Amino acid sequence: MRRRLLTTCLAILIAAAWEGPQAAAPAQQSSGESAGSAHSAVLNKYCVTCHSDVRRTGGLSLEHADLTDVPKGAETWEKVIRKVRVGMMPPPGMPRPAPAQLDDLAAYLETSLDRSAAEKPRPGRTAMHRLNRAEYANAIRDLLALDVDAPALLPPDDESSGFDNIADVLTISPSLMERYLSASWNISREAVGNLNIASSTAVYRVRPDLSQDQHVEGLPPGTRGGIFVTHTFPLDGEYTIKLRLWRNTFDLMRGMEDPHDIEIAMDGRRLTLVTAGGRDEWLKMADNPGTFGADLDKRLTVTIPVKAGVHTLWATTVLRSHAVRDDLVKPFLRTTVDGLDILGDPSVDRLTIEGPRAATGPGDTPSRRKIFICTPAKPADEDGCATKILSSLARVAYRRPVDKQTADTLMDFYRKGRAGNAAFDRGIESALQFVLASPEFLIRFENDPPKVAKNTAYQLDDLALASRLSFFLWSSLPDDQLLTLASQGKLHEAPVLEQQVTRMLADSRSQALIANFAEQWLHLRNLKSSSPDLEAFPDFDDNLRQAMKEETSLFFDSIVREDRSVVDLLNADYTFVNERLARHYGMPGIYGSQFRRVKVTSEARRGLLGQASLLTVTSYPNRTSPVERGKWVLTNLLGVPPQPPPPNVPPLETTSADGKVLSLRERMEKHRANPTCAGCHRVMDPIGFALESYDGIGRWRKTEDGAPIDTSGTLFNGATVDGVVGLRRNLVAHPEIFVGVMTEKMLTYGLGRGLEYYDMPAVRRIVSDAKARDFRFSSLVLGVVRSTPFQMKEAK
Repeated sequence: MRRRLLTTCLAILIAAAWEGPQAAAPAQQSSGESAGSAHSAVLNKYCVTCHSDVRRTGGLSLEHADLTDVPKGAETWEKVIRKVRVGMMPPPGMPRPAPAQLDDLAAYLETSLDRSAAEKPRPGRTAMHRLNRAEYANAIRDLLALDVDAPALLPPDDESSGFDNIADVLTISPSLMERYLSASWNISREAVGNLNIASSTAVYRVRPDLSQDQHVEGLPPGTRGGIFVTHTFPLDGEYTIKLRLWRNTFDLMRGMEDPHDIEIAMDGRRLTLVTAGGRDEWLKMADNPGTFGADLDKRLTVTIPVKAGVHTLWATTVLRSHAVRDDLVKPFLRTTVDGLDILGDPSVDRLTIEGPRAATGPGDTPSRRKIFICTPAKPADEDGCATKILSSLARVAYRRPVDKQTADTLMDFYRKGRAGNAAFDRGIESALQFVLASPEFLIRFENDPPKVAKNTAYQLDDLALASRLSFFLWSSLPDDQLLTLASQGKLHEAPVLEQQVTRMLADSRSQALIANFAEQWLHLRNLKSSSPDLEAFPDFDDNLRQAMKEETSLFFDSIVREDRSVVDLLNADYTFVNERLARHYGMPGIYGSQFRRVKVTSEARRGLLGQASLLTVTSYPNRTSPVERGKWVLTNLLGVPPQPPPPNVPPLETTSADGKVLSLRERMEKHRANPTCAGCHRVMDPIGFALESYDGIGRWRKTEDGAPIDTSGTLFNGATVDGVVGLRRNLVAHPEIFVGVMTEKMLTYGLGRGLEYYDMPAVRRIVSDAKARDFRFSSLVLGVVRSTPFQMKEAK
């Protein structure tokens, strides 16, 4: 009976998939017919006659599918499973089996595939993996206790499968190798403290759309606007710090109508306090703005001796009164709407640091303390100390114990650096430069063990596992504890591995999961380049942009730190806001620039779907985009990205034949009438329209151009929704789907390669195991780390 139900169910699905002439005809099976021949008959009946229409199914052909040997057609059946589980098969309007029948079919296919995968594991193979920019910067930080500006040293990385750590696209060209060589030279000199480092200029700019009429987070209380930077001073020496205030195209500065105290400080200590503005200075600026500006620039310049190392600097306006000004008309929250406006408060344009000059020594920096773990007392001790230093560095940089050959090579470079009776430090610098340019540092190799046959699956050794684990959770090198356990052959043991995962998630370096995994998965990185139209959204400024990003980052971080269920990403009843974002959301009683956790009282703001960051990056500059929002949900929450649009898609028609201006929904409905566009838009648009109560920057609205917003629609699975609440409930009703997609994204990120159909059994195993622990974040991470693709590899 069960087989008969499966056969009938599959027949309806196949017919619906092709939308062929016999789509509605049910399959028949006699009681004496064998299961295999019955399935074959069904497939022949519903596939062969409609095979020419396969284009409309996105390339999913079931013509030769065989239910009696599911593993043989694993790639095809995995596509069927995904569409059945999500509810996209059969499509709306076609005969739909009962939910229990669909579940039965999917379960049967999954069980067959999972059993085959367990009998013959196929973990896949990751190519050699170059460190991307983020990993390179983190590796330098952990190896040398030195923060570097990776974007200034290296070009952007290509992306694949949604991430920039995918091995296939992380290639090395001759020009990129030159950049790595240059970076190794500069970094090694700075880390060791070479007194010949030339004076340079570092410029820190404020985004031109930052409103500086309120307190900026990180700056002292009682200040308004300004800039806060963290800068590494390479040597003990003299440095010049320059502050330049914003001015318009006529060289007129904002805020000079009244006197203001402008402070420059380092490490909490005031360097200078300059009073600028007032009637006399206003008149001077109006008479000769260029001369006035040059004179103020000089007054806002200080030259001081600074000890090498990391220091914090800020420049800001000190409030003389906390009273709200009542002499300015402010129609918008953003203060930079009018690029010629010079009324208000002084605004910082940039902070410049020049130096070092007259260097007096390398100083006692964190990087020198990290490198020089010994100091030779006499010349006879130098080689032994150098070997100890370089072996310690190479062990971490190369992610393995250092053998004699490696140590000898490093000592050769040490001796070359000391040619001409150079100092001990120069020898260490020379060898360090070699380490940082070495392929063993820049590339993650996982060499196949000898005598393993081609395409044979094998267990990774503990050192390779340690490297995979650290770059997955930290985007950086394994630390001493991981390397020690790996060298002892203990890391792969289940209790030890779980203990290390728990430790690493609690470590601050796991912040990389937010910065590199979450921000790419959720497209949060796109917010930096998002520039909504000034006329459509005059209140959008960098303050709001930063607040949006911080909300989502803190929200995801809370899921990680508190080990909450990842389903809370969709329906949590809390979020994080400051005053600027709270005003944007219409939340009363929240003041100040600091973020705090608040309970969400409106259903519309629960979870990711209610957060302005994601609603903004899925909009056009001047309006919302139901298509982009629908595509984002399909791709990142449901795992069924739509097909790319065909070429030469016509633009939306804005008026009807009789000249009536069409609403966005009417324009989309007219566009969807085009058969070429209908297939994908029928799936995307209802999701996007469910989010139409949010405007292009995530504000709640009930009307558009005076007309009520219509958020109703029917989803691809037949469910009717009316707004974001209904859409969210539909997603949460089937948590395994969302958790499965998140698992796929996490496994892709952790492996550094795109997933294939043979990885899906591992994904299902992770989701199944995590369900027993309420889908807690740590259960997904542990599941990834324990999985066959993560712990094994196929020989080449």
